[in-house]
Amino acid sequence: MSDNPVPDQDWEEAEFRARVLAELPEQLTEGDVSWAMRRLDVSRATVYRLAKQFREDARTSALLPNTSGPKPGMQPMDPAVEAIVAHHFKEFYATRRKPTKTRFWREVAADCKAKGLAPPSIRRLGRWLDLKDQAKLMARREGKDKAERRHLATPGTLTAARPLDIVQIDHTKADVTVVDPVTRRPLGRPTLTVAIDVNTRMVLGFHLSLEPPSLLSVALCLTHAVMDKSHWLAARGINTDWPVHGMPRAIYVDNGAEFHARAFGLACAEYQIDLRYRPPGTPRYGGHIERLIGTMMGAVHLLPGSHFSNIFERGDLDAEAEAVMTLQELETWLALEITGSYHARIHSALETTPSAAWGLTAGQSRLRMPADLRQFLVDFLPSEQRVLQRDGFHLFHIRYWADELRWLMARESRKYTLKYDPRDLSRIFVLTEDGIIEARPADLTRPAITLWEHRAARRALREAGRRSVDEELIFRTIEAQRDLVDSAARQTKAIRRHQARRAHLDPRPMRDVTPGPNAPEALPASENKSNALKDHPGFYVEEWYDDD
Repeated sequence: MSDNPVPDQDWEEAEFRARVLAELPEQLTEGDVSWAMRRLDVSRATVYRLAKQFREDARTSALLPNTSGPKPGMQPMDPAVEAIVAHHFKEFYATRRKPTKTRFWREVAADCKAKGLAPPSIRRLGRWLDLKDQAKLMARREGKDKAERRHLATPGTLTAARPLDIVQIDHTKADVTVVDPVTRRPLGRPTLTVAIDVNTRMVLGFHLSLEPPSLLSVALCLTHAVMDKSHWLAARGINTDWPVHGMPRAIYVDNGAEFHARAFGLACAEYQIDLRYRPPGTPRYGGHIERLIGTMMGAVHLLPGSHFSNIFERGDLDAEAEAVMTLQELETWLALEITGSYHARIHSALETTPSAAWGLTAGQSRLRMPADLRQFLVDFLPSEQRVLQRDGFHLFHIRYWADELRWLMARESRKYTLKYDPRDLSRIFVLTEDGIIEARPADLTRPAITLWEHRAARRALREAGRRSVDEELIFRTIEAQRDLVDSAARQTKAIRRHQARRAHLDPRPMRDVTPGPNAPEALPASENKSNALKDHPGFYVEEWYDDD
């Protein structure tokens, strides 16, 4: 996704092109090409060119105009004409009278001619209508009930005809306490973020974290859902099969702040994922994911350290005293429970197992995969806008630099989108027209830190009366706080959680889990601190402890 702010007209045109091209089959017939030419209002050669671009890079931004200035068939409407169109849309077209598109165009054309304006073509008007929210438009023309049956997933009246048509994502506080991997002392209850496919009831992916729900947990869960999981399973010694992968066509979520983040909405649009929010007060819209979470938590209650939903079930059980599983062990246990039990049980609504349902239908559907899984994750990470200064980018009181930034210096001063992983601020990702530039702190001696450590240091400095801070002061404070944590003889739960948050930043041996006869058995630890993105399953290396 380009960092340069894209004009609304260009982005809408790219989204429209993506919707049309997504409907084309792999082998184009003369009828397919003619249909696309009419829909896009472009030449035959342009249809083939756009189709090739879209198959090589399935992102919406790949279809943005390559040059500045107006494009054929893309000129924005004259403001006076668009005002007429909007008026007739609201008062005439989007009403229970349900006029045809031709009648709509005639009303617009008549008003335009009366005012001495050139009316838009019916094709241009059709493209303007295609950019409207079709669910809301149907609700206004045909009623809310019919729109919900067509566009929304509700238990008992599924509209997901194919795998990945509708995916639901939600969070829950897991009903079990996890422990520190070294001291085996309790750390607290982790947050589980999970995704389910409505058509087959397959669990697409999940993510466990000691942090509250966030955009990062959504990004990691969605990346896990999209990727091929064979290497991820092998790295954890899991022998069961988890065949699901591919990008969803629509995601249904609740109204949590992380789902309303601008970065999340833009990333969904980039990959042609239709983002839908659960209307307040309508629990049926999330029924599938809520039942899955209930099933998972019911299984978790069998584990030592489990918390129960009420005091009668819990009795005098001390969950923290009983806790024995680390976060990583709980992750492996959940993966086994999902792949070896849940996917293999007969589902009452399907009358078969989720695994069998996926096998029957997924092979008949064209599963979309991102061209670059790393780029996919980066696109969903939180972001900030910054201007490139002569000495680099300044973010979180840290100066970042990369040699590739020299080529951007000659360009006009403007803001760039910087993506960051809150678990590891030792690198940021600069989005440019030519791809991602990975930048590191200009002072390479700086240790890897988390965003939570950075915030704690800022808070401590404010409490000490320091109104202004700089990079050196921030890192000195973090190092001092780490020394206090590491030297504490008796750790509180909060401190143990704090330690666990940054445990992934320590350098450890890495083992290659990519296939191939010449793959090295072990890889040396990086000279720099560990990369949180590489720690995530699906990238070139996986990080884990040897048993000995």
